[in-house]
Amino acid sequence: MRAKTVLPAVAMTAVSMVLTLAVVVMWLGAAVPWPVALVVGLGIDGGWLATLAYERRLAAQGDHNRAVTAVGWSFGILAAGVLIAHALTAEHSAGAWLAVAWLPIAAKALWLVHAMWERTALTPVALDAIRGIQQEARDEAAVARARLRAEAATEETRLTAVTEAGARVARVQAKTAQTLAGAWSTLETARAGEETGRALTSVTARVTPGVTPHWELPVWGPTEPVAARSLESAPALTDDALDVIVDEIRTSETPALSYREMAARFRAAGHAASEMRLRAAWKRVAA
Repeated sequence: MRAKTVLPAVAMTAVSMVLTLAVVVMWLGAAVPWPVALVVGLGIDGGWLATLAYERRLAAQGDHNRAVTAVGWSFGILAAGVLIAHALTAEHSAGAWLAVAWLPIAAKALWLVHAMWERTALTPVALDAIRGIQQEARDEAAVARARLRAEAATEETRLTAVTEAGARVARVQAKTAQTLAGAWSTLETARAGEETGRALTSVTARVTPGVTPHWELPVWGPTEPVAARSLESAPALTDDALDVIVDEIRTSETPALSYREMAARFRAAGHAASEMRLRAAWKRVAA
């Protein structure tokens, strides 16, 4: 993995150094002896290599020096400036030389990328742990989504069933109301008829003299709700009395009775108390 960032940086550095040396020799060779131009080119490349090597040493130690970094970028900018100046003064292929003038800056940028990669690189164990955590999070999210979809489908099915049942009940109620209305209408017609009164009079007069022949329909209206029966027919015991009875039953044997045994004997003795009050009393006396 390290070669993916260091190899491009090394290749770009080598190309830019060769171009810088060649341009310096060709450009200054016409004005000064070529050994002097060679020394100038090697000086630029040597300074760049020296600062780069020192930067790499500091990076390997986990350190950083801004002054060294500034010097390295200065050499890179100087090399790029030499290439740009040569491209602007060249009589032939000026565009080609200008196109490669950015290579020193690109080489420094690649080394910067490689340094950032080294500072953020993780071991295979850490990467495996991260992948495991991410996979676990994805699994949990998928399970949560599936659970939500299943709950939504279940709720939709329940609502559909409730709606259909309600519709059936409404239809039955409507049909029943219609039947009752028809029966009531029939009874009302029969009661209001003239022949009905005479027939009832002729029948009831022989059987029960003095009975009025007028036929009153039964009242069809709201009924009074039946009062709910009390859970405890006997008068409710006070908390203190209930505590005394529970404690006497619980400690009637050794070891003390369990709650179920005490409750059974409490009921068998004819006492009355709700389950909630009885359990509360048990907790108070057993505490």
